Amino acid sequence: MSVRRRLRNSAENMCSARVSLHAGARRSKRSSTPRFLDAMSNRKAIAIMSMVMLLIFKHPLFYASRTVLHTVDFALCFSLMKNVDWDIYRCFMTVARGGGLTGAAQATGLSAATIGRRMLELEERTGRALFIRSQTGYALTADGRVLFEQLREMEAAARKVENWQEQSEGALTVRVAAGTWVSWLIAENFPAICTERDSFNIALSIGEARASLAYRESDIGIRAFEPEEQYLASRLVGEVAYAAYRQKNAPGTVERWLAVSEEEARSAYLRWPHEQAPGRIVAMVTRPRSLLDLARAGAGTAVLPCFVGDLDPLLERTSVEIASLRHRQWIVMNNEDRHRREIRTVVDRMTRLLRGHADLFAGKRPRRSAA
Repeated sequence: MSVRRRLRNSAENMCSARVSLHAGARRSKRSSTPRFLDAMSNRKAIAIMSMVMLLIFKHPLFYASRTVLHTVDFALCFSLMKNVDWDIYRCFMTVARGGGLTGAAQATGLSAATIGRRMLELEERTGRALFIRSQTGYALTADGRVLFEQLREMEAAARKVENWQEQSEGALTVRVAAGTWVSWLIAENFPAICTERDSFNIALSIGEARASLAYRESDIGIRAFEPEEQYLASRLVGEVAYAAYRQKNAPGTVERWLAVSEEEARSAYLRWPHEQAPGRIVAMVTRPRSLLDLARAGAGTAVLPCFVGDLDPLLERTSVEIASLRHRQWIVMNNEDRHRREIRTVVDRMTRLLRGHADLFAGKRPRRSAA
């Protein structure tokens, strides 16, 4: 029997033994350790299997995917993959990152009720409470945080393999995480970020949560504060000012405020109407982008970044800048990745775009004319 064949058999036996071990543990129910933590904490076995698979297939272990390569199904090596559908874990990650069901529903296309049922099912299968549920959203428990960190490591490993494959295929993806309005500006000026001559494409993740780069969820992020993480590099690109806007020449003098629901109000400007005018909110939405549409339609007054409101000829400021909301803006990236050609190119172009609009971001540029 060849060495390659013997190694292959050894790896398959290890997978079978690993699953059998956890199956026996489930039947005996003598251990108080959650199955999913026990499966992912045995790093020694995982490391050995990784080396074996690397020898056999000339490729990192995590490339084994049901949808890409069928030679080895790495999911068999984890009892959690056998007993809980990976889609449920992906839902868990989305809820944890978004802090609630509404954002997760928007991100996945599933209903909030469906996601809620999946989270209850996950808690039942793992035997642990993963969330603290309240009217303001879902917060992770201690067990939930442990599971979240373990799954992030798996995501990070999978992304490294994706990057490796993309480099060999010549189809690189640069992942950018930004808030609603910076994403809107990037979309308005997309040819300044990525052209048909570039060898990469852009994956733009839009949300109000802080851009996380620790496990390569994103390659580049936009933040409203200077990063403290030592593994991140950053560039200051200016300041952002905010003001209240309504339809130009709108009739009436009664203040009618527009707001994002409290559950989704993650940024200071989104919380402002709830804190300063709680009894005068006439409409609430789940996405900040809808505030602009409502204000343009004459539904009421919305707090918007000046670079958004001042660019719209149908809107007018109802007051001076809300000074307490002003903040600086940073482009952040991983230190290890910032010299990669495609990431450096996108960072340089985003820097030019945002700094080129610095006066507009700061609320200093004259307004556009409706004419």
